[in-house]
Amino acid sequence: MSKLLHISASPRGPRSESLALAATFLGTVRETDPDLTIEEYDLWDGTLPAFGPDAAAAKMAVFAGEQPQGAAAEAWAAAIATFRRFDAADRYLFSVPMWNAGVPYILKQFIDVVSQPGLVFGFDATEGYTGLLRDKRAAVIYTSAVYGPARGPAFGADFQAPYLEEWLRWSGISDVRTIQFRPNLATAGAEAARRQAHDRARDEAKRFAA
Repeated sequence: MSKLLHISASPRGPRSESLALAATFLGTVRETDPDLTIEEYDLWDGTLPAFGPDAAAAKMAVFAGEQPQGAAAEAWAAAIATFRRFDAADRYLFSVPMWNAGVPYILKQFIDVVSQPGLVFGFDATEGYTGLLRDKRAAVIYTSAVYGPARGPAFGADFQAPYLEEWLRWSGISDVRTIQFRPNLATAGAEAARRQAHDRARDEAKRFAA
């Protein structure tokens, strides 16, 4: 049975544009495929482990073909548990607000925790990296309040979508659909753009659940 994991990177609750779009997307998925299991993963709920010195030591030990020991082993076990929760799904919805031209740090932390050798990727000294996530698909909701692709450099740059989509591709997930809501909230017209984004979320959700 398929499982969809919604990974939320917004801490703004009911004020979040990305979470509002996610609610529209998930509501449509439930209508389209009532048998699909949906799990929510709020990255701000305090369960995401840190990736600090012990975890880094564990990762390098595994790279060297060694077994992590002591505190490093505990950090490695926490990383594996997080990866298993992630890997248990075959479909993903990421809701990602733009922070300072990039992704929220909590999403980068999640990526650092799960991106481990033998789990998300393999590595060969001659061939390089190989993504190990197979037969999975992802939908990503991007929001930004000031940046927009048609605006000049004074309105910012986009290191948000290129970063996340490169990580998905690198991990082995090539089926990626996107929904964007990037109005300039200082000007008129945001409501029309919001309606269009929610319409696109519904359309993508129907295809995603099929």
